[in-house]
Amino acid sequence: MRRAVFLDKDGTLVEDQPPNTDLSRVRFYRDVFPALRLLRRAGYALVIVTNQGGIAQGRCEEPDVRRMLNYLERRLAEEGIILDGCYYCPHDPDGTVVPYAVSCLCRKPRPGLLVHASRDLRVELAQSWMVGDILHDVEAGRWAGCRTVLLNNGHETEWQLTETRWPDHLAGTLLEAAQLIVLSGERRASGALFNRQPEER
Repeated sequence: MRRAVFLDKDGTLVEDQPPNTDLSRVRFYRDVFPALRLLRRAGYALVIVTNQGGIAQGRCEEPDVRRMLNYLERRLAEEGIILDGCYYCPHDPDGTVVPYAVSCLCRKPRPGLLVHASRDLRVELAQSWMVGDILHDVEAGRWAGCRTVLLNNGHETEWQLTETRWPDHLAGTLLEAAQLIVLSGERRASGALFNRQPEER
């Protein structure tokens, strides 16, 4: 089993310009590449999990979203960063396009995208993280059994904090989030070594 960092897309990796399927408008945040390289070097799988309710709202179509995600994969690969998967939810219960205008288990804050990805990629959710820019991302991660980091970059405006929406860490940037994750993993590893019982002979 592997450990992963699940990453929201809009507002976390790239500037949020919904529905953001115009490839010419894609703008990565400046610290994304060093942050993802750091996580990769630490042994984490990298997985995008994103709500794309614009499909249900009729503002874009699934091929547009798939084209966007393929572009992100190629652009990151050019920087030496390999994604392990990209998962999106096309649904919105307030949408207008059948059959996407439904309530589902994959639209964050529900954990379906993370659970699906964990099964496909053999990821141990309890050893993994969810990183996003709003508390819906945090809640999805918590329900999936992951630890969580909220990017406190001004995108969360409601701050409806409940037990399931309370992040493990706050970070100002994705690079800071990556550093927190890596440091936490190192502490856990050293703690496990310290607490290991001597083998019987």
